Amino acid sequence: MQSVMSSGPSLEADSVSILRSIIPGLESTKHKGQAGKIAVVGGCREYTGAPYFSAISALKIGADLSHVFCTKDAAPVIKSYSPELIVHPILEESYSIRDEEKSSISAKVIAEVEKWMERFDCLVVGPGLGRDPFLLDCVSNIMKHARERNVPMVIDGDGLYLVTNCLDLVSGYPLAVLTPNVNEYKRLVQKVLSSEVNDENGTDQLLSLAKGIGGVTILRKGKLDFVSDGKTACAVSIYGSPRRCGGQGDILSGSVAVFLSWARQCAAKGEVSMNPTILGCVAGSALLRHAASMAFDKKKRSTLTSDIIECLGRSLQEICPV
Repeated sequence: MQSVMSSGPSLEADSVSILRSIIPGLESTKHKGQAGKIAVVGGCREYTGAPYFSAISALKIGADLSHVFCTKDAAPVIKSYSPELIVHPILEESYSIRDEEKSSISAKVIAEVEKWMERFDCLVVGPGLGRDPFLLDCVSNIMKHARERNVPMVIDGDGLYLVTNCLDLVSGYPLAVLTPNVNEYKRLVQKVLSSEVNDENGTDQLLSLAKGIGGVTILRKGKLDFVSDGKTACAVSIYGSPRRCGGQGDILSGSVAVFLSWARQCAAKGEVSMNPTILGCVAGSALLRHAASMAFDKKKRSTLTSDIIECLGRSLQEICPV
């Protein structure tokens, strides 16, 4: 199922120009951390690939450090995928703890995350998170603390399930980015607008949805990617691939987190005027599409998410030569 919304000339974003405007230069005078410190909150017994895809994509694009906060069961598996990631095995699921332990464990989780929170330029919430009630409660508290510290959040996967059932976690927070696929978008529209998805008037509906959640930015994934912060809307349709292997959304979430961080740096220096969350979404979407297209040209029907990740660096180099 794909969106049938169309992007006219007035909606199509100049993705290449946006990418080039926010990517920082590579300079020998910079130190570790200045190019971005990203954290992914996700990963449980069943799902270890998604947080890895998101976190490693952030590094492949150019972030300096990438952390993963996951359950204790998931940590050894995620660590085994790559030594490049900093993995924190602090989250717990209901099956492994007694009811009387929940409040103390939740407090310990928040205390541990708090030690790191102010260091992060962006959180990615949701890849491989699962839907365990206790785990979701802990992540809700992490999101509240991130919001108090004005840390941007990119919310995907089971993070969107959490947010759809508790809109107050992001409502009115302009540093929140939601990246729903077709089914996640449908649930958000039903929840917020009490209606069904209407692609004939899709741009206005997307604007209304973002506005209805208090000015968050929404990146609606589909054949075309549409982005809105409730004030403006744009689309990304360049590049792309017919291969829809699972995991591409995880690459996107990590990519958007990095580009959003870079766009905020540019905005702080007065180098860009557009909302940094919009810029981050457009840049992340364009790069993923280019990398997916490049991977498909080589692997065709056998293209996997790992193939796309390997093309991220070369795609970025083609668009923005160093």
